Amino acid sequence: MENYKMYIGGDFVDADSNERYEVINPYNGEAIASVPRGGVRDVDKAVVAARKAFNEGAWSQMSGEERSELLLKAASILKQRMKEYARLESLDSGGTINKTRADAFLAARQLAYFGEQAANYNNEPQEIQGLMRAGRHFHYLIREPIGVCSQIIPWNFPYLMAIWKLGPALATGNTVVLKPASLTPIMAMELAKIFDEIGFPKGVVNIITGPGDSMGEAMTTHPFVDKVAFTGSTSVGRKIMAKASETMKKVTLECGGKAANIIMDDADLDIAIDGSIWASFYHQGQVCEAGTRLMLPAEGHDSFVEKIVEKLNSAKLGNPLDPEVQFGPLISAPQMNSVLDYIKIGKQEGALLKCGGNRALGKELEKGNFVEPTIFVNVSNDMRIAQEEIFGPVLSVINYKNVDQAISMANDSIYGLSAGVWSANTNRAKNVASRLRAGMVWINEWHILSELAPFGGYKQSGNGREFGDVGLNEYTELKTLYVDDAKTRKNKPWYDMVV
Repeated sequence: MENYKMYIGGDFVDADSNERYEVINPYNGEAIASVPRGGVRDVDKAVVAARKAFNEGAWSQMSGEERSELLLKAASILKQRMKEYARLESLDSGGTINKTRADAFLAARQLAYFGEQAANYNNEPQEIQGLMRAGRHFHYLIREPIGVCSQIIPWNFPYLMAIWKLGPALATGNTVVLKPASLTPIMAMELAKIFDEIGFPKGVVNIITGPGDSMGEAMTTHPFVDKVAFTGSTSVGRKIMAKASETMKKVTLECGGKAANIIMDDADLDIAIDGSIWASFYHQGQVCEAGTRLMLPAEGHDSFVEKIVEKLNSAKLGNPLDPEVQFGPLISAPQMNSVLDYIKIGKQEGALLKCGGNRALGKELEKGNFVEPTIFVNVSNDMRIAQEEIFGPVLSVINYKNVDQAISMANDSIYGLSAGVWSANTNRAKNVASRLRAGMVWINEWHILSELAPFGGYKQSGNGREFGDVGLNEYTELKTLYVDDAKTRKNKPWYDMVV
């Protein structure tokens, strides 16, 4: 069992309190690592180190090409260690090895993308055309790093979320303080080793561990912090937004979702059935953009559901390190109990349980946080199981009479992160997609993201975007530069108004 340390100001250190806690494998309840239990004073040390590094220009004044070189070195190491990191991620998060192998591959690719962007992003001021009067002046648009960025990430995709946050912030010249979820800190700790190994300037990257309530608030309110980037629940996102507003910090939030998955009457059923399972049950349903509201036309509804039930009943639950396993454990006992409580709520609301609905037990599963893949039918869109984010392997099936009703129900949610449409007619599906109030809409697919395409949500699913130029822009300030070209006092008649 490794005893990790926090990374502050270029040094590996214990918490100010010297307290530590164990990281638990959700599959069997065994301790897999020990990390510092940080607090407010550790946040202050990390932020001060980041502020000093930014003000002194060790990173912000470095050329884009130099930043690119270091980030690409880090990406190369991630690529070399994919197998090792996939295993660590499975132990830490409970993700199946097939999922975490994909995560490890994507993490290396995505960091490489941010490294490439660092060399090319906004290296030269952009002249604003159409504003210049000959012989008078020029205007330029310049993007500059915001400064010190507090970054708080969740437990469901701890490796990828660390890259999603660190990559664009570092590519655009900022310094960072990253706090992983207290349940899943291991890969953030491994990334700290890499940044130190490569020789990043001291204080540019700071990674701290500990409870989210006290440390998160300190990271949000610290006067030296210029921007807060958060991925997690909508309830916590609201609190961060409110706290950050006291000092008018820049904030980007990627929060909850309750995505509608609309199956059209002309959909290819072979694809749509398996695709709907993929949409809802990937990573045991612990995905903010999962398709957890399955909307089916009345005709063919029963057959569609029965085929899904048949497949789920034969799914293999077990050790996430086993490549044959399709469902691993939920992240923790409290999360498992929360999901089981929602299943009780669904029954009380009058929904009909078609499969699952229990804690999964058995010789291999008893020590883990397993819930059976669960489907409810006879769900109305106003039920809690259709409106609230469950974050577990629970799918609510809702009937619709016509497409207009499906779209209306899909949009009847406080969330707007994602949605999906399945149809053999792409133009018809695009028309439906154009009416869905969601930041990401898939047609005949789900969960496919690209580092080139912005990702984020409408409504209470957050604000701002990650990935693409838009995601990089979130980590910059805009400066308009005026350069006078009048040259003589005679060419400045406006001075005559007061002089």
